Amino acid sequence: MAATPRMELEKMSVEHLRGLKEQVDMEVNLLQDSLNNLRSANSRLEIASAALHDLSVRPRGKKMLVPLTASLYVPGKLDDAEKVLVDVGTGYFIEKTMVEGKDYCERKIALLKSNYDQLLEVTAKKRSIADEAGAILQAKLKQLAPSQ
Repeated sequence: MAATPRMELEKMSVEHLRGLKEQVDMEVNLLQDSLNNLRSANSRLEIASAALHDLSVRPRGKKMLVPLTASLYVPGKLDDAEKVLVDVGTGYFIEKTMVEGKDYCERKIALLKSNYDQLLEVTAKKRSIADEAGAILQAKLKQLAPSQ
């Protein structure tokens, strides 16, 4: 939905304004969920990028704990830090060199940041429309209420 000028909002009936406000509020909530998901994905990639850097400076044969889950680790030894498996989604992994793995993470982080910034802009516009519709709705309801 394109940005609705204030004049158009003022011409709307109370019922239409109420419906518009509810719809835009729902859209803002969905966009906020998407922003949270992007932030979470970005955080996971930042952690992966830091882990790749940490791994690249460890010597071959270095003893380490390998995570099986978030709270379960097994002892292991670093065999070859020049090859890494990159999770590209839906259970698919691709073997890459360390440099390619770092590059993959950096490109994904940049893409997520770009998407986040665009979504943030859309969310702000939608929130502005919702706030404006709410203010006009309140003013109309106040006009319709009998004076006391």
